[in-house]
Amino acid sequence: MAIISISLNDKLLSEIDAVQEDMGFSGRSDVIRAAARMLIDENKQKNIPQGHANAVLFLIHSQKVEDRVTDIKHDFEDIINTQIHTHLKDENCLEIFILDGVASRINDIAQRFRKCGKMEHLKLIVF
Repeated sequence: MAIISISLNDKLLSEIDAVQEDMGFSGRSDVIRAAARMLIDENKQKNIPQGHANAVLFLIHSQKVEDRVTDIKHDFEDIINTQIHTHLKDENCLEIFILDGVASRINDIAQRFRKCGKMEHLKLIVF
């Protein structure tokens, strides 16, 4: 197994240590390997198949950017089957979109939310 060196700020290192303890990882390396696998898997999700697809898109964003979310979602009403919106703590919102349509359109909506730079978290699951 290759050994690499990385630099982390104190906050990120503290969060990795908390994940290690909470989830029972044997060490920091195991946490970082799991995180790398998740990032690779998420990147693979960007390679959406051609044709028709179904997907679920999860977003967490500040309530302050609600107008931006609304603007984007109006451009994709043709593929949004269902939308659930709820308020979270710290003035954040959770949006869940159930999508049904042309795979390239599903990719487009996810990319629009990513590129706007206002999402705290974004997860697209395509099936």
